[in-house]
Amino acid sequence: MNTGLPILRLGDILLSGLLSDLDDKTALAFTDELTTRIANEGIRGVVIDISRLEVVDSFVARVLMELAGTGRLLGARMVVAGMRPAVALTLTELGLRLTGVRTALNAEQAMELLGWRRPAEAAEEAPHAS
Repeated sequence: MNTGLPILRLGDILLSGLLSDLDDKTALAFTDELTTRIANEGIRGVVIDISRLEVVDSFVARVLMELAGTGRLLGARMVVAGMRPAVALTLTELGLRLTGVRTALNAEQAMELLGWRRPAEAAEEAPHAS
């Protein structure tokens, strides 16, 4: 099922983002597509960029926690990237915790948390044959 939310693959990491108008149907389809790809493609990490979300309510927080739990059971780690300060404050004020979800300031830092490096960096550090 196509959710309309892009899910990009970079090596063994999936990168996606959430939009501000996440509804139940889209959230369920997104969770299904993401978990299917984790299982079928041997994915070890997932980055979900929420920088476009201006508000995170209990529904979105629950979706992120369920994704993290399901991903963990399938052997993948989840990192939520791009949380705005206002969103972090709202989550704190509501007493909502993203249990089992690591966070990063942006998608690049999230990728680094999962051990991904740009190909140029990897090539520079690779030993050269003499």
